[in-house]
Amino acid sequence: MARKKKKLKVDLDLPKDDKTLTYFYAICTVSILLGLMCMGFWFTNSNFFPGNDDAALPFFVSTYCQSTATDEFGNPNPQPFADARLGLEPSYRDNETCSLLKDSPSPAVWNLEEPWDGMEGKAKTFQVPGLPNSQLAGANHPFQELEVECLAESRDYPSLEYTVSILDADEQLPGDSWRHIGNANEQDGDCKILIQHAEPGEYQIRLIPTWPEGVSSAPDFEFTFTVTAMVYDGVPNYMNNKSQWIGPELQLGGFDLHPTIYINFFGFGFFLMIYPASVYWDRVQKNINAREEKFPDFLRDLAEYWKGGLSMTVAVTSLAQSEYGALNEDVKKMANQISWGVAFGDVLDLFALRVNTPLVKRAISLISEANKAGGKISDILVTAASDSREIKFLEAERSRTISSYIAVIWVSYLVFMVVIVILSRVFIPAIAESNSSSGGDSSAQIGNMQIRAIDPLLFLVVFFYGVTVQALGNGAMAGLMANGRLSSGFKHAGMMLVLAIFSFTFVSFIPSLIGVPSSPGLNPSIGMLRI
Repeated sequence: MARKKKKLKVDLDLPKDDKTLTYFYAICTVSILLGLMCMGFWFTNSNFFPGNDDAALPFFVSTYCQSTATDEFGNPNPQPFADARLGLEPSYRDNETCSLLKDSPSPAVWNLEEPWDGMEGKAKTFQVPGLPNSQLAGANHPFQELEVECLAESRDYPSLEYTVSILDADEQLPGDSWRHIGNANEQDGDCKILIQHAEPGEYQIRLIPTWPEGVSSAPDFEFTFTVTAMVYDGVPNYMNNKSQWIGPELQLGGFDLHPTIYINFFGFGFFLMIYPASVYWDRVQKNINAREEKFPDFLRDLAEYWKGGLSMTVAVTSLAQSEYGALNEDVKKMANQISWGVAFGDVLDLFALRVNTPLVKRAISLISEANKAGGKISDILVTAASDSREIKFLEAERSRTISSYIAVIWVSYLVFMVVIVILSRVFIPAIAESNSSSGGDSSAQIGNMQIRAIDPLLFLVVFFYGVTVQALGNGAMAGLMANGRLSSGFKHAGMMLVLAIFSFTFVSFIPSLIGVPSSPGLNPSIGMLRI
């Protein structure tokens, strides 16, 4: 029985098998598509898109929420979000039908600054804010939880009894959960009242201590409390008070961040379009440069073997066992190709195509012609090695000389960015505060300057555009000066963009500047009632 022949598969790794460019084009395609998507998201939220005024929802939100409203009401032509684009305010129920426009309560806190003391009962009124009837459009108000945490202490009368109650403006609210009856002492003097839902309106917190008979002078008694109401402001979670997309809130290390605010997608778009492909191609070029660094050593050793009387084929096979760093794989491929009968001249040509740099192509072309013509090839190899080494030395000298200029570019960009961030964090809030303190007028007076009312986010957006454009220009110039490659410049630009995005997200895009509604207060009354 004849034995079955085994097939031996050998991968010569010819230039047609090199997938470097294929990977590069794939990365470029995916990066550009993702970048264009980010730019589209930014554009449809920005003021550059027609119809995105202060009163209307961004285009993508309005489009998405129309489809959601259709699913909710079964209406093929839903009106609320189309009306929003025309400047009409959608109702709370309309917003709740869309996941992008849902609202959640935020805490409104009232802390008693000075404790209540004395013998008589005391009371103080406060306001619980909420959604207006116009926005509710006949729907029930969402539940607003109200919680009271209090502490009563009396060292003179450890068993002193007291009652804490929450009342509405006209009558006492029914139910035991609206009041607390307890003892005032150091061990168990705290109290708590939890109300499941407090409608918007005026309320009153009341304290009534019960003193033992015969007490005529004020004892040592103190009462403090904190009222917290989870109230709705009618502004969707992902939007600011001008219907601009700010994205979900992220709390990190004491920072209230909005990393997906629409303006950041301007930077994300450029970053995705230029950085991934530039990093990949820069790594490819660094690998080629490392191979070129060892190429003169290979030529020198090849010349020594030739001087020793060995043919080129035997010399290459022997050198495959040597150490040439990044060039090891290429030398082994050359030895494998020679062992399978590929002519030495063709092996050199394949090597030149694989590395594909002017330095290697010129040296290989010289060696191939000398090999064909015959003669003293060792001298040509030594000359080619010396020429390649000199070129690499000049390139390294250029990099060392240009490095100081690149440092200047980076320092100038960092200084520019820091100045812009400081302006956005200090100057813009001061201007905005001066306008708001002037009673909402269209202008304010600062020294001898007349300042018109401004939208802080508008200035932040302009500043961010400036920093982004500066990053692209400075980064591209730094890369071109360093090695003449635009890919290296885009890599510098991408890193500058990351710094700009992080700086603005952590420092400049604070809630008060990007238009996040501040937590409403409970507005306690100035006076205090004595009971």
